[in-house]
Amino acid sequence: MRGPPLFLCLFSMSCWVNLMPTAGDKILHFGACRVSMSMAEIRAGFTAIKANIVSISQALGDRCCITYQLFTFYVDKVFKHCRTEDSFVNRKISSIANSFLSTRRKLGQCVSPASCPTLNVTSAAMKSLGELDILLDWMEKSR
Repeated sequence: MRGPPLFLCLFSMSCWVNLMPTAGDKILHFGACRVSMSMAEIRAGFTAIKANIVSISQALGDRCCITYQLFTFYVDKVFKHCRTEDSFVNRKISSIANSFLSTRRKLGQCVSPASCPTLNVTSAAMKSLGELDILLDWMEKSR
């Protein structure tokens, strides 16, 4: 009968150690979840590569095509699913969506959308990595 209490004690200790932040870590709260992360290390790494990411993503393709494709994504996928209980917020989302739609139409006049290469995974990944600071800011404010 000595095994189960010993196991429970060891298991509790391992959970406790995993929740304790190491030097420089922050404990972030996401609802009921608490996660320890080294935000300083992540930010330092991001800062070190951000300039290179921007230049790489600019070299990945025609900026007009990429912008057209990003606006298409927002118009077709994002804004269609953004609804809140607040009518004021919904009107503002609708206004932004209409602006994106108008801009996408204008971009479509100066570039043939059919001639734009599909936004490939590498381009999308580099674009997302270039905006990692937005995610990090949001994570740190989620306390």
